[in-house]
Amino acid sequence: MNFKTLLVVFTLFFVNTLKAQQTQSFAIGTENFELNGKPYVIRCGEMHFARIPKAEWRSRLKMAKAMGLNTVCAYLFWNMHENQKDQFTWSGQADAKTFCKIAQEEGLYVILRPGPYSCAEWEFGGFPWWLLKDKTIKLRTQHPYFLERSKKYLMAVGKELAPLQITKGGNILMVQVENEYGSYGSDKAYMNIIKANLQEAGFTVPLFHCDGPSQLKADHPEGLFAVVNFGSNPEANFKALRDLQPTGPLMCGEYYPGWFDSWGRPHHKGDTKRIVNELKYMLDQKASFSIYMVHGGTTFGTYAGANSPPYLPQTSSYDYDAPIDEAGNPTEKFYALRELFEKYLQEGEQLTPIPAKQKFQTLDPVKFSSFAALNQNLPKATLNETPMLMEDLNQDFGCVMYKANIPAGAKTTLTFDDIHDYALVYLDNKLIGSLDRRKNKFSIELPARIKAAQLSVLVEATGRVNYGGHMHDRKGIHGRVFLVDENKKTEIKNWKNYPIRLGDVTIPVKYQAFTKQTIMSKHSQIDRNIAHDSFITDKNKLYTDENPEAGFYKGTFVVNAIENTYLDLSKWNKGLVWVNGHCLSRYWSIGPTQTMLVPKSWLKKGINEVVVFDLYGSAKPELTFLDHPILDQVNEPLPQKHKSASQKWDATALTPIAAGSFENTNKLQTVTFKPTSARYFALEALSEQKGQPFTTIAEINLYDASGKEIPRTNWKVVFADSEEVGGDDGSAVNVFDLQFTSIWHTEWENTSPKPPHQIVIDLGKNYQIASVKVLPRQDNANGRIKDYKIYLSTTLFKGL
Repeated sequence: MNFKTLLVVFTLFFVNTLKAQQTQSFAIGTENFELNGKPYVIRCGEMHFARIPKAEWRSRLKMAKAMGLNTVCAYLFWNMHENQKDQFTWSGQADAKTFCKIAQEEGLYVILRPGPYSCAEWEFGGFPWWLLKDKTIKLRTQHPYFLERSKKYLMAVGKELAPLQITKGGNILMVQVENEYGSYGSDKAYMNIIKANLQEAGFTVPLFHCDGPSQLKADHPEGLFAVVNFGSNPEANFKALRDLQPTGPLMCGEYYPGWFDSWGRPHHKGDTKRIVNELKYMLDQKASFSIYMVHGGTTFGTYAGANSPPYLPQTSSYDYDAPIDEAGNPTEKFYALRELFEKYLQEGEQLTPIPAKQKFQTLDPVKFSSFAALNQNLPKATLNETPMLMEDLNQDFGCVMYKANIPAGAKTTLTFDDIHDYALVYLDNKLIGSLDRRKNKFSIELPARIKAAQLSVLVEATGRVNYGGHMHDRKGIHGRVFLVDENKKTEIKNWKNYPIRLGDVTIPVKYQAFTKQTIMSKHSQIDRNIAHDSFITDKNKLYTDENPEAGFYKGTFVVNAIENTYLDLSKWNKGLVWVNGHCLSRYWSIGPTQTMLVPKSWLKKGINEVVVFDLYGSAKPELTFLDHPILDQVNEPLPQKHKSASQKWDATALTPIAAGSFENTNKLQTVTFKPTSARYFALEALSEQKGQPFTTIAEINLYDASGKEIPRTNWKVVFADSEEVGGDDGSAVNVFDLQFTSIWHTEWENTSPKPPHQIVIDLGKNYQIASVKVLPRQDNANGRIKDYKIYLSTTLFKGL
């Protein structure tokens, strides 16, 4: 065959291949997904490219393919692409196009989830911080400014990624409209606006939306395909989907093999056997799914979010107990699922080899060389009569230092309306104590002052709320600040506001050669009698005879082999770390995460630089390396139970407003009764469906006679006879945290008290109440209530 013939053959092959790519199709049929006209089952796994170093995207995608997946789900985080207003970026960690192309090269399709809202335990749910500069904005509504900005973002998404749809030779099969909107609102017109924006942006592949089984109806506009999210019991949850959508393929949009972690709470894990069995059930039904997460990775920098209420910031490790662990290696789940999926491969499919495991190394300890005290490197202050919010200071992430003068006076209480999120309080640069949004601690006692003194409040933002009704989460000191004593309440005015930007962009600082004296505060003695409930119970770890101060510690370490490693931050307190200019993530010694992944692609042979910013400082800064993570070491007391020694439930003189039996199902259980004025609501679980001693509830909602929901913003649990807070997060406050995957769970780890079990909630004020909806535990049937009684009262029940 001569050269000309070869050229013709090659040209024909290339043209036919290109034509075949361009004519691929994907559709939603009456029973199945249809890829090029043939039934197709989507075996998908969620993987966020922003949580994986770009140099390692291919290795993670290869691992997902080797597990037996044919598709990956990818969120876009708006704040990664437009962190500053009108400044879009699609490069580096934000290079969504390259991620999709690598996935295609590895034989994987992509389901795109562009938002504008994402959730994903990501800072502000993916929204850019600057939206909050508009004080009128109402997120995820038809608020004009929100719609204007979200449309502009979606148009940019379309310009970048619409050319990668399967119908244009790419690998994007479907695109999601918004995300779990039924857990937030019920405006179907809003959902249609977002849908129309995506279509205008050029997306012609099938569009869909997702939500939990009980939330789907709230946000399901006619004509938009729905998938359901759940963590267990696929049969019941698919039935809920069928009730809403009688035809079309079944799909679980998020199936949870584990769960995310929050600071101060135990590490979560998921049972491998149950997960395999439930995915097998789905495959037997020819149902599609996306495993959330197949690989969690790390929330680098300052992008970890938070839940509220109660306010719980999330850890930087997003390991998720996923089949592929935080560093990219296969786990027990991976091998079990690979074995399962091999039995369900479609025509022409075969498993690819499992890539080599990531290697890890230990290194010699960091040698610290210099220090920069925060107080000596503050940026220019903005003067204002009252403290200013971070967003009003044109700041995205980090801290704000607030300074004001207070007069001489007797011992007094310093009070704040609210602080977002964690604060250290100083008097004349001497640390007095800490304030913590997680614990609703917004006041602190100040000692007597024989002369005027300088008050300093260092407020750290630890992640904007990413889910539910508290997402308008502006950072810093909220409202006015007062000195309060028995006789008067004095407002503190004339504040200096110092914006301390930290993260991908950090304030410039000047380092001094490291000596012991360099890092010591001039006011080195601390009153040992101060009641500190900051972040650790071992005071000796924080305070020596000479008290360190907040600042930046710079050091170096030597790398001979380019392999991954972990920094051991367990001897530090609270702050951020940078390696070779990359902002790794937050750390907090309360745990459960005590280590920080250092990706090999961010290292270089020879001398590497590390910078540690610590809020409290360290008298003896030490930083070592490990070849394994520490993900489950909690160093502060677990959440306080909602039952004091003096409280005792006594229902002998009470008449229930309702009594009966719940069905043995994961569906919402509704109880209606005569409209009654009440401030206090009590639910008493008399028995469990299987006769077990446990009580579990996912969510409680109350309604008035017109069906309007009673707001849960000011709800407080005043009594729960039993809560499991050691072996799991079974706190009673989970019944109104807007998370159907978190639950109130009575004790089981060390003791299992028998029913009856009670929970009592203070609604904040009197409401006319006519019904209650109880969402049972969703992930399994354990603890679901059978027989119950409900009580209402305008005054607190006897004995509480």
